[in-house]
Amino acid sequence: MQANGYLLPANEATNHVQARSGDGRGSGEKAKPSNRVRLNGNIVRRKPGKRIQEYWDIDLPGFGLRVNPGGRRTWFVLFRQRGKLRRLSLGTSRDITPAMARRLARAKLAEVALDGLPTRRKTRAAQKSDAPLLRDYAERFWADYARHWKPSTRKRNESAIFKEILGAFGDRRIDDLAKGDILFWRDSFVERPGVFNRTLPVFSVMMGYAERLGLRPRGSNPCKGTPRYKRKPMERFLSAHEYARLATALRDYEAEQPLYVAAIRLLIFTGARCGEIEQLRWEWVQEPRLMLPDSKTGAKIVYLNRQAIDVIASLPDRKATGLLFPSFRNPDKPISLGIHWSKIRNRAALPDVRLHDLRHSFASVAIRNNISLMVIGKLLGHALAETTTRYAHLSDEIVADAAERVSGSIARLIGVGQ
Repeated sequence: MQANGYLLPANEATNHVQARSGDGRGSGEKAKPSNRVRLNGNIVRRKPGKRIQEYWDIDLPGFGLRVNPGGRRTWFVLFRQRGKLRRLSLGTSRDITPAMARRLARAKLAEVALDGLPTRRKTRAAQKSDAPLLRDYAERFWADYARHWKPSTRKRNESAIFKEILGAFGDRRIDDLAKGDILFWRDSFVERPGVFNRTLPVFSVMMGYAERLGLRPRGSNPCKGTPRYKRKPMERFLSAHEYARLATALRDYEAEQPLYVAAIRLLIFTGARCGEIEQLRWEWVQEPRLMLPDSKTGAKIVYLNRQAIDVIASLPDRKATGLLFPSFRNPDKPISLGIHWSKIRNRAALPDVRLHDLRHSFASVAIRNNISLMVIGKLLGHALAETTTRYAHLSDEIVADAAERVSGSIARLIGVGQ
């Protein structure tokens, strides 16, 4: 074994990690044969033990799989670089396949093996075609792209680009980023999965635009195929008793802030998004509809029921144009419901209910009233039918009740159970 950049023998890598994992064996003791296997899907499906287990690949020295008692399985590669033993996580078995993990491990080991060796000098032509640093490219991308985003999207994407992306890759060349870099970067968001899920699409757009500008080869977007973190959907539905408590809290708060209460009632009766109601303008009110020229999914129609029409009719100073719910401090700016909603939900003893949960609850009540998912999607303004299917599980109880009634009727017809 050479000291600088060459791969570790399989027994050295195995012994080192076994000594660190505290399994009671000395560093000079060889691993059990069962720990040296061919790392593939069969190994991933093995049940975890009561202690940490580490498996080593028999074909690629240094490539391993760490299995925690809780079931988390992490691919890694162990190598010696510049005289130091290093371990690099490649991702979990839920995020990348054994074949992908093997390719990443092989690429890293090849990179380490070449570390310190002389490299071919670039030709003048190659030096002239050098792509810019990501930090410099981001300024051009922002100038070209930001004007096409909505203000809320622009604000969110600005943080994603100039904080998250440039914070990690700002000093890298735009054409130097590879798939492995994105996967390693993904691991740094274990504690902030939502931030990664929002940042990755922005990064992908940046890489795609770089291809169109000729700064990267066509079809080389390193973000494509990178899995997002799986997150449990945040869904909260109000029960009948909770609706009653909310109604009482709204009546009590109406004397203090009638405009805010009216806006929240409009959210309840329409299932609209919070921003759609906050920024609602009189010129868009065409009863029995709200004709929104723009929304999260583009132009949208919000259908008004009798209760929603009554809420709008109760508003003072109806005008031909302007905001329905203007801010008291600046009539040209819309209200912000967040602060007042916190007070209202606390009065209703519903501290975990978000404003967006009023939209979820609208859908759940519609399902309990046997309204089809297709119609619910139309009411909520979903651009894709797949978005509405998230509420499909709410109809299980209704379907089960219908099955019970049908089977009961058949039983009576054939004289069973009488």
